[in-house]
Amino acid sequence: MELTAQTVLDAVSTLVDPNTGKPYVAGKAIKPPRIDAHTLALDVVLPYPAASQLDAVRERFEAALAPIAGGRKVEVTARSQIVSHSVQRGVPLLPGVKNIVVVASGKGGVGKSTTAVNLALALAAEGARVGLLDADIYGPSQPLMMGVADAKPELLEEKGLAPVLSHGVQVMSIGFLVDPDQAMVWRGPMVSQALQQLLNDTRWDDLDYLVIDMPPGTGDIQLTLSQKVPVTGAIVVTTPQDIALLDARKGYTMFQKVGVPVLGLVENMAIHVCSNCGHAEHIFGEGGASKMAADFGVEVLGALPLDIRIREAVDAGTPTLVADPDGELAATYKAIARKVAVKVGEKAQDFSGRFPKIVIQNG
Repeated sequence: MELTAQTVLDAVSTLVDPNTGKPYVAGKAIKPPRIDAHTLALDVVLPYPAASQLDAVRERFEAALAPIAGGRKVEVTARSQIVSHSVQRGVPLLPGVKNIVVVASGKGGVGKSTTAVNLALALAAEGARVGLLDADIYGPSQPLMMGVADAKPELLEEKGLAPVLSHGVQVMSIGFLVDPDQAMVWRGPMVSQALQQLLNDTRWDDLDYLVIDMPPGTGDIQLTLSQKVPVTGAIVVTTPQDIALLDARKGYTMFQKVGVPVLGLVENMAIHVCSNCGHAEHIFGEGGASKMAADFGVEVLGALPLDIRIREAVDAGTPTLVADPDGELAATYKAIARKVAVKVGEKAQDFSGRFPKIVIQNG
């Protein structure tokens, strides 16, 4: 049987990407095969970071191609390639940043910042270049959570700030620039301006994802981010409690109004398991995020328990993904991050960076 490109594609057409639920062929992850008398070579390129899974992907493809290779050496490479995806209409991309994911909540105290920091670390663990921006001007918490509370960003010659590197993630926060005991007694416009300066004056270094930890609410900062910052998608964090869900729904509708797609919901404090007796109890209620997701047609990306280890880890500056990277809590955060990255990867690409800017001058 003659070995052709179509024969090769037919041989791997039944292989399904477990992260998307779709065949790799349908997702255009398979590049044209290279065939000669001695070698059958194939490249599989995933649109999301998957460092922990690339070996398994390569082995599956090699096993599928071996029966048709006809004595040729089978060479399969599997890699990730993150590109820029579409944002709100009329908002230009940020230099050095391919995709921006905002983590928001309508209400404070639901674990939004903890989710943001572990999401950033989980994406980095899978091989992505990740940044973390603390957008809470009034109450910055990321310097403490990332273990760099005493750090000071370097002032660069090209009039910008170098982000602080922590646990492999580029971090920026107003908390690096002000005394931790100083109250930021600023009105909304000043806060919005400070946030834009933090975002635009930081020299982000070739990020695949910038995770922005939003302050709670739907006020000036949220509107500034939604209208002037190129956001690829948003995640809404809530607890099962009715009062938290009321505010989470407002956060969702805010993103709808400004044209930012919501990638899904994360439910924190979904259940508590007693560390002494093992009794499980839904302290804040049950099923709230699932009902909200059904009402709005979005997905619950994951649910996390009310667990003292999560709090202790961020208070110590070593979040769960650092403190216990192979534990069950880290696995939940990694699963959430993978779903987020897959949803971003399925969005339309942004090609604006490929076109030159046309400048018209008088002759």
